[in-house]
Amino acid sequence: GRRYGELGPIVHAYREWQQVRADEATAHELAGEDASFAAEAEQLGRRRAELENRLQELLLPRDASDGRDVILEVKAGEGGEESALFAGDLLRMYLRYAERHGWKTEILDSTMTGLGGYKDVTVAIKSAGRGASPVKGDGEPGGGAWSRLKYEGGVHRVQRVPVTESQGRIHTSAAGVLVMPEADPVEVTVDPADLRVDVFRSSGPGGQSVNTTDSAVRITHLPTGIVVSCQNEKSQLQNKEQAMRILRARLLAQAQEQADAQAAAERRSQVAAVDRSQRVRTYNFPENRISDHRVGYKAYNLDQVIDGDLDAVIGALVAADRAEKIAESAERAS
Repeated sequence: GRRYGELGPIVHAYREWQQVRADEATAHELAGEDASFAAEAEQLGRRRAELENRLQELLLPRDASDGRDVILEVKAGEGGEESALFAGDLLRMYLRYAERHGWKTEILDSTMTGLGGYKDVTVAIKSAGRGASPVKGDGEPGGGAWSRLKYEGGVHRVQRVPVTESQGRIHTSAAGVLVMPEADPVEVTVDPADLRVDVFRSSGPGGQSVNTTDSAVRITHLPTGIVVSCQNEKSQLQNKEQAMRILRARLLAQAQEQADAQAAAERRSQVAAVDRSQRVRTYNFPENRISDHRVGYKAYNLDQVIDGDLDAVIGALVAADRAEKIAESAERAS
């Protein structure tokens, strides 16, 4: 079903291109007898060119993970409490963006601050109908959550007057975003002998079990040194299951990164998705401005973007990615 969804738009565009090309040839023949067909031939020629460009885009090499769900982490960085509040703003932005696209979300783990911000938070984002037909509304294959959110990884910078600022001065702080495609249990095999599982008492706001039982779980993957902890659920078993989901996603992301490096075919967008040292975007609240530094995108609708209207920003990144692929494809062909 997933493969059918990937090939469907390509086949549809190809068949339409064949029909338009045949109609254009017929219109050119009839134009010799009736001049009214000349205008139709010209119109069909423009449509044929559009379809050829569309086919070129559809046939470009695609990210094998585009149909996957996502595990997204937001971590507060420089800026103290203001950074934690900004991390909370980013979380709400992604939750609302997911809601706009009909995706399901689930917070796997979080550490909140006294003012309602987040030191760190991990959320799973699941595309609707994954595995059946990963096609976006515009008919493009590979329309899972990863196909859009993979561009969000990196350092996000905010410029605004913090709620903790008494003199009205603008501060700059940052939060890091890490986006990983979620792995199915059958795709990443984890040997129990490679795991060290520690349990401890959860902390922070919660129910009666908080600070009374050892329900929180910390899992260390010994071969890689990856450490994952989860304390949001009330039972130790549930926390362990959530931690294993995060661990599998991290192992898959690491394996994909290594494979890309070995093949010398890393894409810049993918690198940005796992490199937190790169500043990718600035949110300037006094000017209501959103700027993406990777593609030079700039708009003055920050209030809408922070409310989940990310399509234009991500669309600019998708377009830049396509343009780069087309250029690479043309270079290889020449």
